[in-house]
Amino acid sequence: MSAELRATRRDATLILTISNPGAKNALHPDMYAAAIETLSTAERDDSIRAVILTGADNFFCAGGNLNRLLENRAKDKSVQATSIDNLHGWVEAIRDCPKPVIAAVDGAAAGAGFSLALACDMIVAGTSAKFVMAYVKVGLTPDGGGSWFLAQALPRQLATEMLIEGKPVSAPRLHELGVVNKLVPDGSALDAAMNWADELACLSPNAIEGIKSLIRDAKDNSLAQQFDAEKHSFVESLHHRDAQEGISAFLEKRKPHYK
Repeated sequence: MSAELRATRRDATLILTISNPGAKNALHPDMYAAAIETLSTAERDDSIRAVILTGADNFFCAGGNLNRLLENRAKDKSVQATSIDNLHGWVEAIRDCPKPVIAAVDGAAAGAGFSLALACDMIVAGTSAKFVMAYVKVGLTPDGGGSWFLAQALPRQLATEMLIEGKPVSAPRLHELGVVNKLVPDGSALDAAMNWADELACLSPNAIEGIKSLIRDAKDNSLAQQFDAEKHSFVESLHHRDAQEGISAFLEKRKPHYK
């Protein structure tokens, strides 16, 4: 069986599964274009309320394939640069997706696999799951935005330690640091993520999209800029049909039903 990114649906949730049997779900360039196209389609599909990124066979993703990287050393540098650009396109598609994207991690998320998990809005992980940026162990530096995400999420000293030492970090440790949202029994990360996605599907899609946008831009904005962004988002949200339904449902003491 070849490396692939499988896309399946469960009710309002799109599930993207990284699959590369025998290689711990190592990434392959063919996955990148498939991911970007699938997320673009999901963005336009109002019936999809959430996206889950996971790995086959209770293992998230081992990152890049070292044998392929060795082969690329014999090629022009542009070959590897193009591959990384396409990986970054996948990361950007996750970040720009207006739907909440949840990483369901069992086993391990390594290298670019860890970067993909960090790109997601939230992470559910099995208690024994490991997260590692071991680029330094093979004389490489991170890609997939891993250095940016860790520098944003952690104090500089901790991010530096994680990247320079390249040692595995446990899911409970990352949960303590606020990087992992939920710890669940091993082998149940996908089920827990799907249950969470079902809950999110009951919330306002318009409000979720606005909140994702505000969070994405917050760290680059001054407080005054964020004030303006919040004002614009609030006013637009108030005049959206979701606010009509949400406010009416609250006042009528019933559950809202968003289209």
